[in-house]
Amino acid sequence: MDRDEWARRASSFGAVAGAYAEYRPGYPADAVRWCAAPLGRELSALRVLDLGAGTGKLTALLAALGATVTAVEPDAAMLDELRQGLPGVTALHGSAEAIPLPDASVDAVLCGQAMHWFDMPRALPEIARVLVRGGTLCGLWNSDDDRVDWVAGLQRAAEGAASPSLSHRRAEAASFGTDQFGQLFLPTERAEFANSQLLTAADLVALIGTHSHVLIMTPAERERIFGQVRAYLAARPETASGTFALPLVTSAIRAVRR
Repeated sequence: MDRDEWARRASSFGAVAGAYAEYRPGYPADAVRWCAAPLGRELSALRVLDLGAGTGKLTALLAALGATVTAVEPDAAMLDELRQGLPGVTALHGSAEAIPLPDASVDAVLCGQAMHWFDMPRALPEIARVLVRGGTLCGLWNSDDDRVDWVAGLQRAAEGAASPSLSHRRAEAASFGTDQFGQLFLPTERAEFANSQLLTAADLVALIGTHSHVLIMTPAERERIFGQVRAYLAARPETASGTFALPLVTSAIRAVRR
């Protein structure tokens, strides 16, 4: 996408903060533990920054696992949603390019569904600044598992408006390589974790409505996509009635601060 579209999409989520909190999937605990594993300590002993925290999907898991977590989010509406849902968590307004924390103040920085919105040449020095040496930076993304036939069909019905597929995530993973992380971090590592989300057809349509590609569509185009998705889900035995599990994969990329 061009820079203007990138900016429009990056700033679009606040308009649907409540729906984002309700319908977006969470993350597997094993993925979070993998992110912190190079530190050699339990999460309960770590200071963790959830950067680009959104409405707190990842923040809530980090807190439940015992980490001392600080959430930083640039969008005021998303941050308000996070604070309402997690009143006991320190939640600050800020961005990856201007983190409101002191030098060497966290052991790990985790970014759930957010790193692709960072201005990486500016963000990486800031992230390195707040990390202790030997600390970890980890990005996590949930993807529809299009190795499953009906999920691949959903991707086609949604014309790219659904969550990016696993095959798409794998194809773009190389863009977050050693060159991106420069001299501040050791070479990156990658892992994948099985995940799933229980939904109804109406839930899945609402979930698709929280994606930036859809949020910047015209109302007519949005309704056309929703209509195609509803018709597809009604026609598939896996999704035609009641609650079903949407197969997801959580992809993670990890780098250790030099």
